[in-house]
Order: sequence, then structure tokens, then C-alpha cells
Amino acid sequence: MRHYKEHLINKSVTIKDSLSRLELLTTDAVLFVTDDNDILLGSMTDGDVRRALLKNVELTAQVADIIQPNPKFINKDSYDLQKVIEYKNNNYKIIPIVNKDGKIINVINFRFLKSYLPLDAIIMAGGKGSRLAPLTDNTPKPLLKVGDKPIMEHNIDRLSLFGIDDFWVSIKYLGEQIKEYFKDGSEKNVRIQYISENQPLGTIGAVASIDDFKHDHVLVMNSDLLTNLNYEHFYLDFLKKDADISILSIPYEVEIPYAVLEMKDNVVSDFKEKPTYTYYSNGGIYLIKKEIIQLIPKGSFFNATDLIEEVLRLNKKVISYSSPTYWLDIGKHADFEKAQRDINQIQFQ
Repeated sequence: MRHYKEHLINKSVTIKDSLSRLELLTTDAVLFVTDDNDILLGSMTDGDVRRALLKNVELTAQVADIIQPNPKFINKDSYDLQKVIEYKNNNYKIIPIVNKDGKIINVINFRFLKSYLPLDAIIMAGGKGSRLAPLTDNTPKPLLKVGDKPIMEHNIDRLSLFGIDDFWVSIKYLGEQIKEYFKDGSEKNVRIQYISENQPLGTIGAVASIDDFKHDHVLVMNSDLLTNLNYEHFYLDFLKKDADISILSIPYEVEIPYAVLEMKDNVVSDFKEKPTYTYYSNGGIYLIKKEIIQLIPKGSFFNATDLIEEVLRLNKKVISYSSPTYWLDIGKHADFEKAQRDINQIQFQ
């Protein structure tokens, strides 16, 4: 996927020079015309150039003379996901993202993205991964490769496929290697900031130190998961049910090899022959209202399960989300080996 600035062109560029820019963009040939501060002024395509030439506009004229002045755009600081879905359904493929001042800060392309979710994503990557030793003796678990790239890169790429571009990564064990690999995220058209744990803070404790979220809802996930979860469906379900926390739940079947008696006061009322029971396990991915983060104590060891218990105690709404999806927690050597076998078979689109 190309860098978003390839779609930007200054208003003073000549029409002739814009043609070479449009040629380079091939099937994505849309340019967004800006002033010297990257403020969005309009859009142009090769169709605009053809119409200008038919009107005898000179090739030496500036692109500002032929732009479409009211392009579709998304305001990064305040937008409705339903509007994004509407753009996508109406076949608007390439949309500029602007900040509150109208400056273009990204350009999204629905030929490559599945959505543009208004979420901050936090990836918990501070664990030592002791069960995967000796693989993790000198390499942090999030950087162990599954297929051709690290576990955590699969997650960042999957999240960014749904338009999530504000990332936080919590690091501790060999964290500098993670920072060196992903840097600030600009190579992937995302922004990555890091939280350094000076002491172990559990599976969600580090999140309390973030005080400048960009959105009202936050996604928190473990770094060692491999999944093809549809994050848009997950988020829409969260919104529809007006939950305070939504937990990805993974079905886990338990087969009983014997007949199970149903009794009360030692009186048998029924029995089931070798039944299978389905339980739902915590999948390690959460959607959380931003204000709920305030319940996490700063600087203290605190697990996601502690937060869920506190939210339940306060009679707030906790829901589960379960869908047919690939999911694997890469915690042990057997899981890591399974991931290597599965990676080329998983349908990620």
C-alpha cells in the first residue's frame, strides 16, 4: 500500500506536472490538492484534466484552476463509522483524513482497507514468554516469526486493515528490540507510541498511564495472538449493545466420556450419554469505553480480569462477542508450531 503523501499535490503545481503524478498512481489516480500547509482544498483526477483541456485551459496553468472543490473527507477528530460504511458502500474508494484544522494527515484506500474504525489500539507486549524458551532467550515473543513476519506484525497489519492507525504498545522484556523493529509506525501509515513498564503491571495495568487517547473507545489485545477476527463486526456489536466492555470469547468444547447424571438431593431426574459441553473462554481482545480505563489503578499490577470484575461490581455492562474466526494463543511450543502450520491456510481477508 502506497504512502498517503503520494496522493497530495500542491495547488501551485502545473497541470502538466500533475499528469505524471496521476500516471504513477495508476488505478488509484486521485490527487488531493492542498495549500502550503497541507490543508485540503479539493481533488482532481485525469478526468478533470481532460475536461480542462477541452475548455482550452493551458497545461501551464495551476491545478488550483481545475480542482473539484468539495471532495469527500473524514475528520479524524470526529466521525461516524456509519458514514464510513456509507462511503464504502457507495464505492468511494480513496478518502482523505483531515484533522480539526483541515490538514490532511492520511489518505485511506478501500481497495486495501476493510473499514476505518475510530479506535485506539493497545497491544500488550511486555511479557517474557518463558514457556517459549529458548526461543525467547534473546528475542521478545512478539518478534518471533510466524511465517515471514513477527507475531505482533500480523496483529498490527490486521488491525490497520480495518483502518486503525493509532497504536500504543506496552513493552518491558527486550522492549528496545520491539521499538527498533516497528519504530514510530510511519512505514505502515500508522502511529505507534510506547509505554515502558518499569515493573510488571499485569495484563492491562500499563494502560492506566495513557491519558491522551484519540477516540472514545479503546481496543486492548495481547501481542501473542494469531487471529483473523473481523474487527468491524466486533465493534459494531459493541456499539449496538451499548456495552462498557466487550470480550472476544472463544468456544471451548469439553467431551465427557461417560453418562452424566442430573440429580437433585441424590434423586436422578435425567442423564445424558457422553455429552459435550461448550464453554466460552476469554480470547484476550477487549473493546472498552474510554472512561472505564479510569478504573485501572496507576502503577499497580492489574489484570484485565480484575478490571472486568470491577466493572461487574459497579453493575456496568460487560458482554461477550463470539464469531466463527481463527484464533490461537501462542503461549507454548506446540502453539508456535501450530501457528507455523496454519499461517498459510488462514483466510485473512
